Amino acid sequence: MPEYLTPGVYLEETSFRSKSIEGVATSTFGMAGLTRYGPTPYYLTPPGSDPLPMTPQPTLVTSFTEFERAFGGLDNVGLADESNYLAFAARAFFGNGGQRLYVARVFPFALADNAIDLTKNFATLPIPVAPAVPPGGPPAAAPVATWRARWPGVAGNDFNVKVSLQRSKNVLIGAAAAVPGVPAKPGVLQGLGPATVVELFTGSGEIPPGTDPKTGKPNAPAAGNLRIVGSDGTGNQTLTDPATGTATPVPADGTRASHLTVTVTVVWGRRIDVYPGLELGTIHPRSIAKVLQAVDPTDESSLVWLDLSSAPPSPADLLKALLTLSQPTYLSAGTEGAALSAEVIRGEKADPDHVNLAATGLEALMEVEDIAIVASPNAVGLSEADHKTAVDDLIAHCEAPRAYRIGIIDPPADQSLSQVRTFRSQFDSTYAALYYPWVEIVDPRVKVDPSAAPAHLGLPPSGFTAGIYARNDVQRGVHKAPANEVILGITKFAQNVTYDRQAVLNPEGINALRFFEGRANRVWGARTVSSDPEWKYVNVRRLFIYLEHSIDKSTQWAVFEPNNERLWASIRQSIEDFLLVVWRTGALMGTKPEEAFFVRCDRTTMAQNDLDNGRLICLIGVAPTYPAEFVIFRIGQWTADAQQG
Repeated sequence: MPEYLTPGVYLEETSFRSKSIEGVATSTFGMAGLTRYGPTPYYLTPPGSDPLPMTPQPTLVTSFTEFERAFGGLDNVGLADESNYLAFAARAFFGNGGQRLYVARVFPFALADNAIDLTKNFATLPIPVAPAVPPGGPPAAAPVATWRARWPGVAGNDFNVKVSLQRSKNVLIGAAAAVPGVPAKPGVLQGLGPATVVELFTGSGEIPPGTDPKTGKPNAPAAGNLRIVGSDGTGNQTLTDPATGTATPVPADGTRASHLTVTVTVVWGRRIDVYPGLELGTIHPRSIAKVLQAVDPTDESSLVWLDLSSAPPSPADLLKALLTLSQPTYLSAGTEGAALSAEVIRGEKADPDHVNLAATGLEALMEVEDIAIVASPNAVGLSEADHKTAVDDLIAHCEAPRAYRIGIIDPPADQSLSQVRTFRSQFDSTYAALYYPWVEIVDPRVKVDPSAAPAHLGLPPSGFTAGIYARNDVQRGVHKAPANEVILGITKFAQNVTYDRQAVLNPEGINALRFFEGRANRVWGARTVSSDPEWKYVNVRRLFIYLEHSIDKSTQWAVFEPNNERLWASIRQSIEDFLLVVWRTGALMGTKPEEAFFVRCDRTTMAQNDLDNGRLICLIGVAPTYPAEFVIFRIGQWTADAQQG
């Protein structure tokens, strides 16, 4: 209660309604696995520098274009040059109606003494580019700086970097003509702040462009003409010679000055990133070393960063080194890590004793509460034992407390009915579903040759089915079974599942993907891999995940409230209002709310011991709708004089 100490009129806001429960999103997909490139947690220490904690969270992408920018395209990845199953799954997810995808890239680092260093896995480009040193010759000079790939992988060897120089027009405004008795004022560099670099010119003539338009080579400035703009502390600009460190006032005579910046162009295949107007002074807000730094750069999807850790060079030395890359030059020495394993896909939890050791793999996806569907397509490339372990890890991930998600299991490639039944028999969970068989698509990586048949590629079905889950949720609702839905973007299934073959698969919880003449390719099953008949259907499990997560998230306000009848009544009202809306969407059985659900939160659900220990217990019962999996029409003969029975 507020205190009233001074006589007067007081206005107070209060609420006379119960708190509402908002339904959570159910169509967000999460995947952990290999990609060509992209964010992955690691912790490294460049020589002679502070540690670099690269601890990105799983990356959210909302289209396949965003996925390509962050993680590369569809080309093969990995030590064994295996298919990029995760990228194809992302493409299939968005192609079938998915809208939000979290990706946790894993990378099996090749560790030396359990440490990651910049000499392994990461592509580099020392600048200036050192010439080859003959055997027995003098050691190569240390590079002034080094371009490094931000993320590990052999894809970094395909990055090329080009640096071009820009000179502005004259920015030096000389002082007005001297007036008797008035001290002469220094010149002013118009529009330039501290830490910018200028080049001084004396005499007449045009200021040359930064790059020769005929040869494409830079018109490199003379080192003795470079100056760094500063301030004398009284509001007047100064020019500091980087060679001597001497600061002088801006000249007021006929000297001219040109503002020097560089443009960095990074090319990877069809992707071109251009960073114009970068400053050479390392303390400038738009310094090349800050815009293209390793941790939190201006462009979060930047491919490379500039390492100045060996010995920060002067602007003159840095510019001279950068201009050696006036033609596109490739990074090199990037490598893949060790072989992928189920342990790498599972990942590690964040280290509670080390702030820079972030969670990886599936454990990183656990930290994103929005995810409702999860898969690990790369598991199909593992050995039989490792594949089984990876699926077990996926199921454990979904069954973890407060995970609120369902997993999609991919069977191994080219399995017969007997083999997939054997594979299915190893799992029993209400939080996972298995789809069979694999699908085939026209390989988008192969250039079309009119004289040859199109190249086809087999893919695991998890990305396609996850997209159908998302599309079904948006169009109908999570209570509708994600089955009898058309699969988009495929040519055919790897194996033909007929009516008789599905009669073997369906009772065992293997969801068939089938082709129907005139009705296209469809998902023709909606069962979990559970032996419990109460949780036989995917939509029932996902409906309960939706209800539990929504109630959990929207009733956190009740924690530490006085545990009495007033709180119980408020919670009952909130949950009943929420379930009433769910019933009206057709998700629950019953012709009236009393038949569809009940909510109890009173003395019948709590003993005095519960109250003494701070426990509030609410009992909720709902009657879910089950899919019409078997539609039966009974037909018999009828005569004209027969009576309807």
